[in-house]
Amino acid sequence: MNVELVTRARDGDQDAFRELVEPYRAELHLHCYRILGSIQDAEDALQEALLAAWSGLGGYEERASVRTWLYSIATNRALNMLRAAKRRPQIEMPPDVSLPEPTRTAEPLWLDPYPDVLIESELAGPPGPEARYETKEAISLAFVTALQLLPARQRAVLILRDVLGFHAAEVADMLDTSLDSVTSALKRARATLEHRPRAEAPPAPDSPAERELVEGLAAAFEANDVDGIVALLADDVRLTMPPLPLEFIGREEAKRFYAIVAARPGRRRLVPTRANGQPALAFYSRDPTGGVFRATSLMVITLQGRGVTALTRFDPSVLSHFGLPRILPE
Repeated sequence: MNVELVTRARDGDQDAFRELVEPYRAELHLHCYRILGSIQDAEDALQEALLAAWSGLGGYEERASVRTWLYSIATNRALNMLRAAKRRPQIEMPPDVSLPEPTRTAEPLWLDPYPDVLIESELAGPPGPEARYETKEAISLAFVTALQLLPARQRAVLILRDVLGFHAAEVADMLDTSLDSVTSALKRARATLEHRPRAEAPPAPDSPAERELVEGLAAAFEANDVDGIVALLADDVRLTMPPLPLEFIGREEAKRFYAIVAARPGRRRLVPTRANGQPALAFYSRDPTGGVFRATSLMVITLQGRGVTALTRFDPSVLSHFGLPRILPE
């Protein structure tokens, strides 16, 4: 711990405070995102946490590290945001979109993809000794999706214990609760997540196997080649479109879905990017009036072995987080 920085910050030195907290900003943002599922909400929670840390320096007793103290503040700010969140707007299909009947409907999932450019290779070194999840798995879209289905307190406890590796006693202090409460919440959260099927490992990022699958999928989408798309999908592929509560499961359902979607007239352009440690494609459709291509969606691709096991479509509003434009020239 840099005692001099803490002392200077307590004396009102804002530069010292920035130097004190800056090493943890990226990992705290990712932590808030895991809890909230939203990049903007994560940014708001982080800003509130840093403001609370600045105003609360006088009460920092240095019994825990600065990092642990900041995680405590950020976690509670994120949980407060969940409790105080306004009711989400009613979900309605866009008027110009017609989709086939889904395989099933589920609860709406309010979730953003997280740009890889925001994930530093070593956010804080390796997780603590009690962590159960590797960093790569703990940022995957499937894992973050599963977190959003947990009650808020269970979500926070599981992230602090099994992702970040804090000790149970530390987590109890962070959440101002008992050790028994932490143990109980963690047990229930683990039981829920353990029901998820264990996935075959995906190809390594930017490996020849990954590039072959992603480039093949992009070429098929650009050509409106439904058979080419379906040929790359796993038998149990899952198509979702958060927050729309629609799920299409299996190759035949995917074929039925894309037979309608790909039949729409007009050219497309696709731009590769990465989200949640996974390949992703930004979709642009040619404006019928000519001259430009307008963004229509971002699709995150989940790979296992040599097949595509999930395609998750997001609204084009998320593209700004990836540094991608809403319009491309002809």
